Amino acid sequence: MAEFIVAIELGSSKITGIAGQKNLDGSINVLAVVKEDSTQCIRKGVVYNIDKTVLCLTNIITKLKNTLKTNIHQVYVGVGGQSIRSVINVIPKDLGNDTIISQDMINELMDANRNMDYPELEILDAITQEYKVDQQYQLDPVGIQSQHLEGNFLNILWRKSFYKNLNKCFDQAGIAIAEMYLAPLALADSVLSEAEKRSGCVLVDLGYDTTTVSVYHKNILRHLAVIPIGANNITKDIASLQMEESEAEKMKLKYASAFTSNNEIDNTLMLPIDPERQVESRKFIEIVEGRLEEIIENVWFQVPSEYTDKLLGGIILTGGGANMKNIDVAFRNHTHIDKIRIANFVSQTINSTISDINAHNAEFNTVLGLLAKGDMNCAGDEIHNDLFGTTDTKFGVNDQHKVRQPNEIAGTGVVRTEAEKQKAEEEERLRKEQEEERLRKEQEEEEERLRKEKKENSTSHKLMRGLKKFFTTIVSAEEDV
Repeated sequence: MAEFIVAIELGSSKITGIAGQKNLDGSINVLAVVKEDSTQCIRKGVVYNIDKTVLCLTNIITKLKNTLKTNIHQVYVGVGGQSIRSVINVIPKDLGNDTIISQDMINELMDANRNMDYPELEILDAITQEYKVDQQYQLDPVGIQSQHLEGNFLNILWRKSFYKNLNKCFDQAGIAIAEMYLAPLALADSVLSEAEKRSGCVLVDLGYDTTTVSVYHKNILRHLAVIPIGANNITKDIASLQMEESEAEKMKLKYASAFTSNNEIDNTLMLPIDPERQVESRKFIEIVEGRLEEIIENVWFQVPSEYTDKLLGGIILTGGGANMKNIDVAFRNHTHIDKIRIANFVSQTINSTISDINAHNAEFNTVLGLLAKGDMNCAGDEIHNDLFGTTDTKFGVNDQHKVRQPNEIAGTGVVRTEAEKQKAEEEERLRKEQEEERLRKEQEEEEERLRKEKKENSTSHKLMRGLKKFFTTIVSAEEDV
């Protein structure tokens, strides 16, 4: 039976499906990559047309199956897009004197944080920042004596409607989800070094419709936000020079630079739109740089002030927009951060004969990051053509992982699917019912014990016991006589 992992990224310009095999040395062999245009169904990284998204997903799976000659049992999925943001939440807990902090106390704080209610928003993940033990901050406070404990958490939120639509698309397409990951965290794990995360850095994913900003310090994600502006906004601005967006995209790819010094601008130079039309070079440069300046300012605005002077790892740029000429210079000029790195490819060793992957243009970094996260076989049964030319589409029998509680996956970037949530909620409901039944029985037994005790201590009961003892004594005396 074949073994491989399948990952799907739902981007604003394209939905990408990828299949690969992991080797013992940690390298990955990419077996197949397929793409579907998503501009008519996904906007700002969010599903807005369910039917068309379902069709795209179905096409992705069909193409992968035909290439691999194997059915696909389940897939890994990345969650990203507009409205994803992080919120700091502090949960306090007063302890008695000389109380030693236990793991159960930590779990109580995590559960209390997970149960926070954000109207219209879903908690996708909850990342522990640190714990405040009295006046000291600790990453692992278990075993420490304390009177007061606080848990500091970073909750990653997304609109409930976006979350439900994404799950609905895979349900309607009949595609089982092996694991759902926060795409920005999977990307960060694949393009950032441990030194960058530890010393402090900003990861900027310059996408088609959105720009994702992730701030790390001391190996912990400190802030996450998705800005609803991307490289496509530059294309639309260029198109305002009275041309089709397809023509504007070609001009952007050919002529656009994130930064051009004044002494390099030729005021007489004209850039050709087509054989009949031209545009002034200076005008073109002003449009491109104006929009990029807005994107960079929004990125820098997202960096919390307490970390702006703690970014020893610098700024790391990735995504399709990071391919623009002088993009590092533009970021350096506006942020005054000298250390700028462009992550054109993931840190894992990738073996592939596919030109799109070997181009190392940062466009596949997220889906490769999702592929690297996979650890469950996604392959089903092999496809066999019968005499009538039909194919066997029977799914494989791979075991799905057991539904885990939130505390088991907290801070890993794993997002529970709606089916997992419902199953976990049902298990929690049954557990509570069993606990309530156990407490009810204990209460009834205690009440019965108190009734018996009260009865035994009552005056009449004492009198009866006294009379019984008196008659017993008389009978014994008569027998002695």
